[in-house]
Amino acid sequence: MQPPPDESLREAAEDAQWSRPECQVWTGTLLLGTCLLYCARVSVPVCAAAMSQDFGWNKKEAGVFFWGSCLTQGAGGRLGDRIGGEKVILLSASAWGFITAATPLLSRLSSAHLAFMTFSRILTGLLQGVYFPALTSLLSQKVRESERAFTYSTVGAGSQFGTLVTGAVGSLLLDWYGWPSVFYFSGGLTLLWVCYVYRRLLGEKDLILALGVLAQGLPVSRHTKVPRRQLFRKPSVWAAIISQLAAACSFFILLSWLPTFFKETFPSSKGWVFNVVPWLVAIPASLFSRLLSDRLINQGYRTITVRKFMQAMGLGLSSVFALCLGHTSSFCKSVVFASASIGLQTFNHSGISVNIQDLAPSCAGFLFGVANTAGALARVVGVCLGGYLIETTGSWTSVFNLVAAISSLGLCTFLVFGKAQRVDLSPAHEDL
Repeated sequence: MQPPPDESLREAAEDAQWSRPECQVWTGTLLLGTCLLYCARVSVPVCAAAMSQDFGWNKKEAGVFFWGSCLTQGAGGRLGDRIGGEKVILLSASAWGFITAATPLLSRLSSAHLAFMTFSRILTGLLQGVYFPALTSLLSQKVRESERAFTYSTVGAGSQFGTLVTGAVGSLLLDWYGWPSVFYFSGGLTLLWVCYVYRRLLGEKDLILALGVLAQGLPVSRHTKVPRRQLFRKPSVWAAIISQLAAACSFFILLSWLPTFFKETFPSSKGWVFNVVPWLVAIPASLFSRLLSDRLINQGYRTITVRKFMQAMGLGLSSVFALCLGHTSSFCKSVVFASASIGLQTFNHSGISVNIQDLAPSCAGFLFGVANTAGALARVVGVCLGGYLIETTGSWTSVFNLVAAISSLGLCTFLVFGKAQRVDLSPAHEDL
């Protein structure tokens, strides 16, 4: 007698999961990959003041560098579900590493500095846009459910490590050798990481097989029991999308404008202080959030209760400290408030980021790609709107009020409509 279809699918999924040693190796590798992605991504905010001085840019023009990542989130998730997230990540990293390293050369090709710089950053955004959806697809398929929050939060901590590395090393390179050295540094490290993954964890056969599967046009997922159009009829899916949108938008407004805020508000301050300290706080905060999340679940708290608590910290309390930034003239207090706000935002990794895997593990890459597309669009608008508000009002308070308003919207939506029950199975087989 053959086992029921759903049981066969579950057993097949478990067989495809990483063993503990494999999970440890891949967790460390993907942590470094996320770190390098943010090294490349944060290069522009760290260098913005120097580049604007060289090329004569204003604040409203900076937001265009984020448009590219809006366009490839969904594609990244679909490709991850289809050919394997690790292969998508490797292919995209090799391309964005090369483009990042070549960015200073592109900016010098002609007198149209902004056009060439914008082209290189949009292209980088296109290539990086597939990373997190592919990562979500990979972890949802390869990591056991009980370990997803731990693994995702650990890998997600690479965003803080990467920002810290670029803030510290990038600030020194900027002072010593000028802004092009920051791009050479981040792009070169990414290409070295690609070589390591290709030689040690993947190979030519894996990549050729992945491209062959992609060319054949096989279904994106073999395990989903609900058509994808039906996923978007679920309020919990929209709650996840809106909360992800708010989290991404709030984070990137702060990420993009905090270096300029400190440079203009406290011109005599050292760049390495405000570019490093908030991320030194964020790393232990991220580790604490994942340990707290797993502990609460192991103690018997409902999964959705823990997810909502994490979002209350990541969107609610963090926005309170962001508001405080607009009402102090003390450099020390500003660093404390910025550090608290950035640190608390890492709780989102154990909240909404894992909640998407709760809802639809069989097509988590696709769903995360949709959510991140919304987030990418919102953060571009948010970064541009932040620059517009600074230019027109002459006050940084308006930017921090914008962060608080966006965060509150996302938090309230998730608290009311968020759930952890699976929506990618037929109603008779919901298992969370």
